[in-house]
Amino acid sequence: MSGAARIALIHALAQSPAPVEAEFARSWPEAVRMHLLDDSLSSDVARGTDASGPPMMARFATLADYAISTGAHGILFTCSAFGPCIDAVKERWPAVPILKPGEAMIAEAATLGRRIGLVASFAPTLATMPAEFPASVSVVPFLAAGALDALTAGDGDAHDRLVAAAAEEAAASGCDVVALAQFSIARAAIAVQARVDVPVLTTVASAVAALRVRIAATRAPA
Repeated sequence: MSGAARIALIHALAQSPAPVEAEFARSWPEAVRMHLLDDSLSSDVARGTDASGPPMMARFATLADYAISTGAHGILFTCSAFGPCIDAVKERWPAVPILKPGEAMIAEAATLGRRIGLVASFAPTLATMPAEFPASVSVVPFLAAGALDALTAGDGDAHDRLVAAAAEEAAASGCDVVALAQFSIARAAIAVQARVDVPVLTTVASAVAALRVRIAATRAPA
């Protein structure tokens, strides 16, 4: 099959499109990207909506159905707080490469260490994402409190400092790997690596690489 791959990127945080665009520009520039943003998904969960309840499941199915109706060859979800909803979308569209945001990073992290420091700026991510790791590793959550508010207010430097401080705490506690759990905090990776001596992984870099491989496999001539 010829032509560039069309990728649907579905976001629940307004801060997520920028880092994923940067990663595509760096590592897969020929991919055609379409962005779907519904930031009420994250704000509703922050106000107490069940991140895996039937109403949220239905909203994710609607977003995925629309993305596929436009001709998307694959879907990358970019918010880590909605794992069960994304699993339901995968079951709905089994032939389409669909990735949870942390899926590829989790697999990579598990090969690098047994104690994973999971850093997030959005607290619900730390409530759902650890269960996605294999039982062979220990996941220790660290919240970069105030980082998301700083980024929302336009203070990227403060955001990066707060994420780096949380990552430094993770490394100091004995974690073998620091995993930045959200696309929105991938921008802090350089600041984090400057303050820790363990491997630092981002969801965005791992996800784009993995999705490229999966889509190439599905589009290869029979």
